[in-house]
Order: sequence, then C-alpha cells, then structure tokens
Amino acid sequence: MNGADEDDLEMLAGEYVLGVLDSSERRNVAARRLNEPALDAAISRWEARLAPLSAYVAEVPPPPEVWQRIEGDIAGSLAGSLTTPAAADLAALRAKARRWKIAALASGALAASLAVALISGEIRQSAAPQNFVAVLQKDAASPAFVVSVDLKTRELTVRPVSAVAPAGKSYELWIINDKLGAPQSLGVVEQADFTTNDKLRAYPPDVVKTSLFAVTVEPEGGSANGKPSGPPVFAGKLIQALP
Repeated sequence: MNGADEDDLEMLAGEYVLGVLDSSERRNVAARRLNEPALDAAISRWEARLAPLSAYVAEVPPPPEVWQRIEGDIAGSLAGSLTTPAAADLAALRAKARRWKIAALASGALAASLAVALISGEIRQSAAPQNFVAVLQKDAASPAFVVSVDLKTRELTVRPVSAVAPAGKSYELWIINDKLGAPQSLGVVEQADFTTNDKLRAYPPDVVKTSLFAVTVEPEGGSANGKPSGPPVFAGKLIQALP
C-alpha cells in the first residue's frame, strides 16, 4: 500500500468513527472492515483516540457536503485550464487536501480529548464526598435509626430501623458538637416513616460532618424547652457513604 492509499484509508476510518459518512457509505465501510485488516486497524485506532469523548459529548455529525464542496471547488477551478501534463499537479493537490483533512480530524480529536481529560481531572480533584450516613444505636447489636445527610444541600433523612418509642413519648433527634455549645434539636423522628428536613442548613458542612447525632426520649411532640429531657438512648457519627 502506497502513501496515498494509506492516507485514503486513514481518512475513511476517521470519517467512519466520527460519523460523517452517509448511511450507505457506513454500511460499505462496516462490511469492508470485516475483510480488510488494515481498515479495521485504522478504525480501531480512531476509536481509541476518541473513546474519552463518548461519555461527555453527544454525537452531532457535521454536514456531509462540506469536504465534498471544498474538493469540488478546487477541482472546478483547475479543470478548465489544466493540460494533460498538469493532471499530476491536480493529483498532488488532492493528496495534500486529503492530508490536510486527516490532520484536521486528528488535531480536533486530540484537542477535544485533552480538553475532556483536563476538565474531568479538575472535576475529580474538586469534588469532595457529599453523602454521609450514621447508624444510631444503643450498642453494636441494636441499630435503631439510620441517618442520611447530603452535605451539599444539608438535607437530612432519618429512617427508623427497630426502635419503638414508649407510649405517650416521642423520639427527638439532636446534633451535638463542641462548636455549637448545647445540643441542637433536629426535630421529632417519625416512627412509621422517613423523616426528612433541612434543619442542618443552619450549620456549616464541617460542623455537620464531625458532629454526634443522638436521639432522646421526649414528651409526645418533642421537648418543650428546646433542651434534651434526658441522656441519649441512641447515638452515632457520620461516615462517608460512597468512595
């Protein structure tokens, strides 16, 4: 295979992977790659170059007539004045056009891949864990509630596991941290359903993440004076929910 043929094959592989061929051309290339190892290898190289883009960029094929129009304009402007000896110049010009096209496709793919790599790297570096959970329990064998916290929104969700409040009493959840002074109420915990609220928005994320969460037994409806009526019966600290 000479250089021009290699250029043609590389350009065809790039167009196939980038999706700029029409449906009949794509079917033809798909059939050819089954029997042409060189074409199949070229397509695989292009797919490897563009693989990082697939998760970030939706497919938007460019108008298929763009390069046809460019090559047509070049050929049309020269055809009327070319003599037979000049046909070699036209062939050389077309070969250059092919190389320019391949270079443009390759450079664009490389630039886009680098941009995606840089952006995704920055996202990974800047993204801190946001989801935390705590199991509130009396001891290791007695889980009573599961507390879930989204640090970004500071949304709090409490799910009952096994605890049942004494008759005429309510369970109330508290956040405890030296920076807050006295325990701060996060509301009464529902017994039969999830409890969700945004009361943690009053506290900075670093305080929320390092606090102890505790449940006390209170008069029905919750503490009347905003203070715990007795010591915690269940407690636990947040841990990161996902890596």
